[in-house]
Amino acid sequence: MKEEPSVQIMQWHNDSEHQQIIDMLMKIPPADRDYDMVSSMGRAYNNLSLYEEALEQFAFIAEQGKTDPLWYFRVGYSYYYMKRYEEAVDVLHTALELDPDDQHSARLLDLGRHKLQKQQKAEARRTISRHQKDLESPPFEGMDLDSFWEDSAYARDQYVSEPPTDELIASVEEELGYKLPAAYIALMKHQNGGIPHRTSFPTDEATSWAEDHIAITGIMGIGRDKSYAICGDLGSPFMIEEWGYPHIGVVICDCPSAGHDVVMLDYRHCGKDGEPEVIHVDQEDDYEITFLASDFETFIRGLVSDEEYDTSEEDKEEDLRKVAEGTFSPLLAELCDNASEVDDLEPTIRSICTRIVQEKGHFSFHADELSHLMYDVQFWLYTHSYPATSRQLYLDTYSQIIAFGGEFGQGGYAPGFISDWLDGRIREGLIIHENGAFRFTDEALSAVIAKFIAEGGVA
Repeated sequence: MKEEPSVQIMQWHNDSEHQQIIDMLMKIPPADRDYDMVSSMGRAYNNLSLYEEALEQFAFIAEQGKTDPLWYFRVGYSYYYMKRYEEAVDVLHTALELDPDDQHSARLLDLGRHKLQKQQKAEARRTISRHQKDLESPPFEGMDLDSFWEDSAYARDQYVSEPPTDELIASVEEELGYKLPAAYIALMKHQNGGIPHRTSFPTDEATSWAEDHIAITGIMGIGRDKSYAICGDLGSPFMIEEWGYPHIGVVICDCPSAGHDVVMLDYRHCGKDGEPEVIHVDQEDDYEITFLASDFETFIRGLVSDEEYDTSEEDKEEDLRKVAEGTFSPLLAELCDNASEVDDLEPTIRSICTRIVQEKGHFSFHADELSHLMYDVQFWLYTHSYPATSRQLYLDTYSQIIAFGGEFGQGGYAPGFISDWLDGRIREGLIIHENGAFRFTDEALSAVIAKFIAEGGVA
């Protein structure tokens, strides 16, 4: 190899060629791999989401890593994405003790503590809910199921099927590999799928949908004939196989996000023939799981009207104030100070973001034209200040500009939108890879700045 291994490893890392790193290092006998090589191999496994393999590598150098904050960060990273949050918190705490200025460890530690607290709260709620449930009562005793369902042409067309026969139930259970809860079967025999009048469920934790609740669009019926039947075209097998939802149970409700979150029956604690819990799974947050109820009937009884959470006007006014007056994040302020191509840079950013809030009702970037423009602007500003920017570095840093930008921030973002935008710009030839870094072509940058000025309406 012409280049030193460390140089080649860094190049491949910046280019997100993580398998190349592993392939090269595997050719070196284990006894000849030094500390940095093994650590780099573990990092590459982490970046390929092979966390068990990463931990195996870090274990080989655990003795040498006792004084290395980077070793602790990388081990904590593995634990965090394996959802072993208690271990992650412990290891990342040590990383910060060794290097108090390590912002990556500090941020991951905060996230790990939040996830651990969420796990602990879910376990407490799970225990309370089990104690309160009277398993001897008939399903939905005293509940008016006739007034539970909405009657609409859309519901009848997309969700509602004939009541399931015992033969159909057995066939669906065999296909799914799980025994369906008695309460779910009872509700489906009353009406087999549909849209309830009450479509919100309270939560103690924020999700991609809201700070204090999740929402469903409909409840899937037992069958295959409707798109939103449990084994229909858009049913549970489709969501698990095509959308990547975890193989831990059955998708029973779709949500307003059009596939980006779902409600599932979770059989991890009860086995395939037991009484499953009900959970919310958030694709936009790495399939984060939020406990909802200890059983299906408790979930149905806990649904409330979405009117209880309608704060859209207040939220819009607050977001309009935020984009007009909110302080820029330290990173965004730095990037604006370093850019001289646009005279009224800050007012133009605020103007475009104001338009986004006015059109959407809230401050968030998605896959629309103005959002793409703001993705372009953030990338331009960042690469102007930091020319040696790799794809992964930018994706890792993006959240610090606006998404988690403090007062002038969105409080969250969907990473998939950012990576899709970036990869799209690369495919279009607007962003190029040159000398190990990514940047706009000169022509593309001129077009971005011109559009930015035109859409902002300030200059």
